[in-house]
Amino acid sequence: MVSMDPLANALSTIVNNELRGNREAVITPASKLIAMVLRVMQKYGYIGEFEHIDDGRWGKIKVQLLGRINRCGVIKPRSSVKYRDLREMPQWLRKFLPSRDIGIIILSTPQGVMSHREALEKRIGGVLLAYVY
Repeated sequence: MVSMDPLANALSTIVNNELRGNREAVITPASKLIAMVLRVMQKYGYIGEFEHIDDGRWGKIKVQLLGRINRCGVIKPRSSVKYRDLREMPQWLRKFLPSRDIGIIILSTPQGVMSHREALEKRIGGVLLAYVY
C-alpha cells in the first residue's frame, strides 16, 4: 500500500500509541522531515529520545513516548504564512491550538523546521506543517 502522507501517518501513530498507553512507537517509513519534526517535539518536551533503525528498506524510527501529547496532527493544506501573520494572533493559530500558551505549531522555514515561537524570535515565515499540544 502506498503512503500518501508519511508525516500524517507518523503523527497519527504517535497519538494512537499515546492513547493506548504505550511507552514507545515505531514509525515507518522514516524520512528526514519526520526526524526534524520529531526533533522539534523533543525540544519542547513532548517526546523522549528517538532513534533511526535502518532495516534495508525505508527505515524505521523508534520514539520514546512520555505521555505528554494530548493531540497532534498535520495541517492541510500546507499554507504559507508570513512573519506579519505570525506576529498577529491569526485565525489558524486559534483553529489548531486550544489556548494561546498551550502547544506549538511546527513550520518549515528557509532556516529549517522550527516552532512558531522560534519563527517569531527569528522574524521569519514559512509553511505550516503540524501542531502539537
